[in-house]
Amino acid sequence: MYLEASATAGNFTRAAKSLGINTSTVSRRVGRFEDEVGLALFERGHAGVHLTSGGKTVLPHIRRALAELAAIRRAGEQNGNGLVGEVRLAVRMPPVGEPLRELLYIWRKRHPEVGLTVSEMNEGEIETAMRERRIDLALVPRHTLWPDAASVPLYRERLLAAIPCEHPLLEQEALDWETLRRETLLVQGWDNSQSARAFYALLMGCGIRFQTHAGSKQCVLALVAAGFGVTLVTRSQSEVSVPGVAYRPIREENAWVQTELAWRPEAEDSTVGRFVAFMRDEARSRELF
Repeated sequence: MYLEASATAGNFTRAAKSLGINTSTVSRRVGRFEDEVGLALFERGHAGVHLTSGGKTVLPHIRRALAELAAIRRAGEQNGNGLVGEVRLAVRMPPVGEPLRELLYIWRKRHPEVGLTVSEMNEGEIETAMRERRIDLALVPRHTLWPDAASVPLYRERLLAAIPCEHPLLEQEALDWETLRRETLLVQGWDNSQSARAFYALLMGCGIRFQTHAGSKQCVLALVAAGFGVTLVTRSQSEVSVPGVAYRPIREENAWVQTELAWRPEAEDSTVGRFVAFMRDEARSRELF
């Protein structure tokens, strides 16, 4: 920095002024560096200072080093502020529909240098991936949170009934739990996780005829279209058109699901922290919860 400023100014005094320090400091630092490399870099005279042939050889290397240091400083500042980096997000349900689609759109517009990768997993896989640090964050229904997760509520969504297009229930404008308990209820489930089944039972009460499938929500909806039963979906999921499936609202007060953003309590990545703060603040400002 001192060498570059002195070479550009041609005078230690002007160089010191441009750096906001004393002339003696510039002269002393330049002299110390010359001693360290064993080479006179400047010819000193009444008219100022001029680079020696050795100084002209060394200066390009100094400029490259300064540029590298500046790049390191910028990278450090950006990473420290969470302006660059990557967020590895796991989702229990695909991020379709509102309000999540809009939240992710705004995040991308404001943070174009931050990469976002999304992995769709069931709740058991999400917990394992979080513990193994293969993901940073997860968007999950509240009832699937693992015990030691840190989380913040983002939004609530109403639940709707997904019904085959030729089903007699479509004659009703809205449904209730008593009516739906008479139907076969298709749910997602795996050997290590039956959270959807437990959640629906909590909402609907006893006597439900469950049929469990270890597949995606799209797979379950395909079975609904084929007439194997009915299922429950969030309002955002109902925005996706599935041939052979129609949706009806549920008039029950408890027919909703809460989505939370979860992470490891010990997570310290600044980019992840910025994502959490953004999602939390945007959700609050929009009164989504």
